[in-house]
Amino acid sequence: MISNRMKNLHPYVPGEQPKDRQYIKLNANENPYSPSPLVAKAICDAVTSHPEKLGLYPDPDSNALKSAIARMLNETGGVLCRANVGADGKVSPCEKDKIPFEVTKEMIYCGNGSDEVLSFVFYAFFDSDRKLVLPEHTYSFYPVYAGFYQIPLDKIPLKADWTLDTKKMLSDANEFDTSMIFANPNAPTGLALSRDEVRKLIEKAPKKRVFVVDEAYVDFGGESCIPLIKEFDNLVVVRTFSKSLCGAGQRLGYIVSNPKLVDYVTTVKNSLNHFPVDYLAQTAGIAACNDSAYYVDCAKKVVSVRDDFVKFLRDKGWIVIDSSTNFVFVRKDGVPGEETYKAIKREGILVRHFSTAGIEEFLRITIGTKEQMDALKKIMEKI
Repeated sequence: MISNRMKNLHPYVPGEQPKDRQYIKLNANENPYSPSPLVAKAICDAVTSHPEKLGLYPDPDSNALKSAIARMLNETGGVLCRANVGADGKVSPCEKDKIPFEVTKEMIYCGNGSDEVLSFVFYAFFDSDRKLVLPEHTYSFYPVYAGFYQIPLDKIPLKADWTLDTKKMLSDANEFDTSMIFANPNAPTGLALSRDEVRKLIEKAPKKRVFVVDEAYVDFGGESCIPLIKEFDNLVVVRTFSKSLCGAGQRLGYIVSNPKLVDYVTTVKNSLNHFPVDYLAQTAGIAACNDSAYYVDCAKKVVSVRDDFVKFLRDKGWIVIDSSTNFVFVRKDGVPGEETYKAIKREGILVRHFSTAGIEEFLRITIGTKEQMDALKKIMEKI
C-alpha cells in the first residue's frame, strides 16, 4: 500500500517534548527568553484590528518580512551577541561583522522554519546522481532530507579535536564535483569556522556547485558568511528565527544569497505550497526584526551565562568543547552519557543525549537562564 520511497524514510527525532511532567527544558536549543514585547503586541493588534486577514491568503512572497530581515541584518551585521546598542537604542554592528554591501529583500527567501527552507535548498541544488559532502556529525536533519530526496551522502569524520576535516571535505567535493553543506557553528559540537576559513573553502570548491552554510547559531559568537555573498555567486546562507530571535514557536527561517539562487528556491516553493508563511508568522517576524536591540540583549545574556557554565563544568572536571552557540557539548571521563542524561532527568531537567556512535558519551546542554543553569549546576556537582 505504500511506495518504496516511504519504506526507506528515516524521520528526524526532535528533542524530547514532555507531556506528563513539568521539566526545565535544556534539550532543544530553544531560547530561554520570551520574544520581544513588540511581537506579542503586533500579533494581538493584528488579530483584533484586522481579523478579516485571518480569512485571506497572506503575501505569498513575504515581501514586508523580507525587507524587515534585510534591515535587521544591515543593522546588526548578522551577529547579535557582538552588535552595539547606543544610548538612543539604535543598533550597529561591531567592526568585524559589518556587511560590506546592503542586503536587500531580493537576496532573501522566507519559509516555515529553517527546516522547510533546508528542504527546498536540498531539492533545488543537490542531485541524486552525485554525493553530497557533509561532516559525519552535524545537524541530523541533513541525512533525513538526503534520504527523502534520494541524495547519496559522503560523510566526513570530524578530526580528533572535533573540528571539521575541511581538507578531506574539500578533496571529496572536488573529486565528486559536488556540493557541500555544514552548520557553522557546527551542531552538536558548537565549534565554528572563521569567515576566512569558509572563504578559502569556497575558493577551492567546485564553482558550479552550490555551497551551503547553515548559520542557525551564528548570533551567539560565530562569524557570519553573509559578507561573502558578493564574492561567491554559489553561496547560500541559511538562518532561523528559532534560536537567537526567541521564535521557535513561530516557525520562521530564511536564506540569504544572490537573487538568482533565491529565485530557484522560490520556484521550488511555488511548486509545492504557494503560501508557506502565514499572516501571523509574517507579522511576528516583522515585529521581531523591528526590535533588534532587544534580541542583542538576549544574545549577550545567553553568551554570558554560557561562559559562566563552561567555567563551572571545567572546574568540576567535565570535558567541554569550546562553544560559539547557545549550547555546550560535554562529557566526563568514566561517566556514561546515557546514565548522566537519565540522572539529570530524574531531577527535573531535560538535556539531549545522542546514541550515535562516536558521540554517545556526550550531552548537549542548551543554555537557559541563570536560574535554570544554577539549578543544573547543583545536579551536575553530584555526578
